[in-house]
Amino acid sequence: MSFTARLLGAGLAAALLAGVAVAPAGPAQAATADVTSGPEADRVDRVPTPVLQWYTCYGSAQCATVRLPLDYDEPDGATVQIALLRVKARKQAQRIGSLFVNPGGPGGSGTDMAALAPAFLSDSVLDRFDVVGFDPRGIGASDNLKCFPSTREQVLTQAPLNKFFPYGAAEEASYTKAARAVGQACSTTGAALAGAMSTAEVARDMDVLRRAVGDPKLTYLGFSYGTLLGQYYANMFPGRVRALALDGVVNPKSWAGVPAQGSLQDNRLRSADAAYRALRTLLTRCDHAGKKRCVFAAGNPERHFAAVARSLRAKPLLLGRDENGKAVRLTYADFIGLTLSGLYSAEAGDFVTSVAAAVETLLAAPAGKSAKKRSVARAELRAHLSRVRTPARDFPYDNTLDAFSGVICTDADHPRDTSMWPALTAAEDARAPYFGRAWGWGTVPCAGNTWTVRDEDAYRGPFNRTTSAPVLFVGNYWDPATSYRQAESATKLLPGSRLLSSDNWGHTAYGTSTCATRAVDRYLLGGTLPAAGTVCHSPMQPFKRRVSMAGATAQAEAKQLPPVAGPYAASSALPLEYRP
Repeated sequence: MSFTARLLGAGLAAALLAGVAVAPAGPAQAATADVTSGPEADRVDRVPTPVLQWYTCYGSAQCATVRLPLDYDEPDGATVQIALLRVKARKQAQRIGSLFVNPGGPGGSGTDMAALAPAFLSDSVLDRFDVVGFDPRGIGASDNLKCFPSTREQVLTQAPLNKFFPYGAAEEASYTKAARAVGQACSTTGAALAGAMSTAEVARDMDVLRRAVGDPKLTYLGFSYGTLLGQYYANMFPGRVRALALDGVVNPKSWAGVPAQGSLQDNRLRSADAAYRALRTLLTRCDHAGKKRCVFAAGNPERHFAAVARSLRAKPLLLGRDENGKAVRLTYADFIGLTLSGLYSAEAGDFVTSVAAAVETLLAAPAGKSAKKRSVARAELRAHLSRVRTPARDFPYDNTLDAFSGVICTDADHPRDTSMWPALTAAEDARAPYFGRAWGWGTVPCAGNTWTVRDEDAYRGPFNRTTSAPVLFVGNYWDPATSYRQAESATKLLPGSRLLSSDNWGHTAYGTSTCATRAVDRYLLGGTLPAAGTVCHSPMQPFKRRVSMAGATAQAEAKQLPPVAGPYAASSALPLEYRP
């Protein structure tokens, strides 16, 4: 279910309000900003400003579609349709301009995120900005990338990929074969759009859309992969930046592989290392908290976790049978996938340790645990699996994997052959136990001799341009997807930028504390950067007294966390919008 559907189902559509635009204002701009290169400016500036024909949608939001060049070198050639949604500023007389938002992925829906703006953005931001989201080319409500000629062919081809990651030679062989077929399909049937889905093309689209909504410079809030889109924009159009807040940071050089290295992308991003660091810290805190606060605290939690993983590597755990009589099993990959998805949550402690404790209960000798405890543990694990395991795809065509691959394979440098992935991911797992395979396998369709379509206009740097306004980066210490070290290194690339740090758990920081939320809000509204070295402390810490989100955020009423889309690169089995 999309975020928009969830929004309407929750009865929040009435919160989407309309108004009348006035001229935007902005913070003071740097006097020494780099200028957009001549060729890049020519690409976008010769495209006529689109006239957006807004219409009411989803209650009180507004929607529009626009056709933009498929290839900006051929502005009069083929086009791609882009979908937009905006929630108008509640105080139009005090309107600053438009705030573009992106939830990440790649593959997340910007229109869904904009529709949910009243649920997660602060009231001060909702008052002053039209919140605008667009679905990047190939994704969501925009023209979709479809790598297979039919749903049937897609379902049959991708079936071996419907797991968190492969484990063992047999699974690796079938997984690799299916991934190779995906890459070949996107390079043939889907080639026209797949070869025009680089992040650079999306940044060009965003610059044209910025002009279409009437803003002289861009104000943007991006999460996860969305931070990469923001950095591409900053470096491609450095003089057109009003304010870019980037939360859950990906270093663009690590992402793209500049200079070309032929290594696994996660060998550069080190998401697996970040997840392993978060898990070890969480298990240490569980040990210190004791059994009264952590259900997995008996004995040595880190050693017990390793024993659970070792048992599941040897043999999956039978959880009973489904309504069709088919055995339901928890595999090693399932266990690590559930652990990783739990680490995405601001309440990672309870989720991760309860899953591990439930598995340990079922692995114990039957006489060692009561029947009731075993039944509860079995039900808990089956419920978690049902949330993250997707059944065989059905109509309509689901392009989640196509879209993810269309961006990541086109943007970045990857190893040459799919046959290299088993050894490379095993090496990743040796460096970052449990999570090396989980993160490493996600890019296998991108093997150089499999994914052969290229975008000649993909951006490869430089990534150190001086922008017309400083960029705000936000990184949290325990992010299991976008490593804090990526935030540190990305901040050093952009002159004048600032890093806001946070000690919250989960993926991204906005909404997890008053400090982080207000700092981002102040920056977006007036361009005010937090003091250098600022570290925000979240009240939502593992195994401490539970704190409601209402107490953790700056809003007077409770707000939910942003609907951040991944990245969970390793599997099409985990929905992009999944967040425990």
